[in-house]
Amino acid sequence: MTHMHSMSEKHWLQRLMGAGLFCVVTLLPMVSQAASIDPFVGSYHGTTIEHAEGELQARDLDVVIQKTERGFTVDWATVIHKSDGREKNVSLNVEFFSTERPEIYGSAMRSGLFGKRIPNDPLKGEPFFWARIVDATLTIHALYITDEGGYEMQVYKRTLDENGNMDLVFRRFRDGEQIRDITGELERQPAKY
Repeated sequence: MTHMHSMSEKHWLQRLMGAGLFCVVTLLPMVSQAASIDPFVGSYHGTTIEHAEGELQARDLDVVIQKTERGFTVDWATVIHKSDGREKNVSLNVEFFSTERPEIYGSAMRSGLFGKRIPNDPLKGEPFFWARIVDATLTIHALYITDEGGYEMQVYKRTLDENGNMDLVFRRFRDGEQIRDITGELERQPAKY
């Protein structure tokens, strides 16, 4: 009787191990790392057109995406050509790191008390960034809390075409209402060694 009892325990244990292995093999792809930044790595240059208040304005745009140990950085610079001939320069550098959520990257824009890179604090008027990669599109969101307690959301969608160049769609929303729409095309620049 004890021999039969130990045999049935052995079969039960084998079945349990088989079911566990099946679950691991089946579910493991679902617990993957964030999508790869590799296809986006490089330098891009181009122009954008802003559709605002019934007129079009041109902008020169440079974007550099680099892979890092923790994720990647996006460095972008814009020259806005004003109708009166003036130029306005805007630049930003954001570091992104992998999270436990597939396809989503967190941001680290400043150093904390002990030197660790941490995200900005939107309650202090600083933009809070996160990124997402789905297929050939890298989307970066920036959330700002306004002085009045409302919010502003900026959404940058950078999609790679079949030649490795980048199509940009930038939209800016304030309290849910779209206030800016910019589109552009950026060409991948040759690698500098």
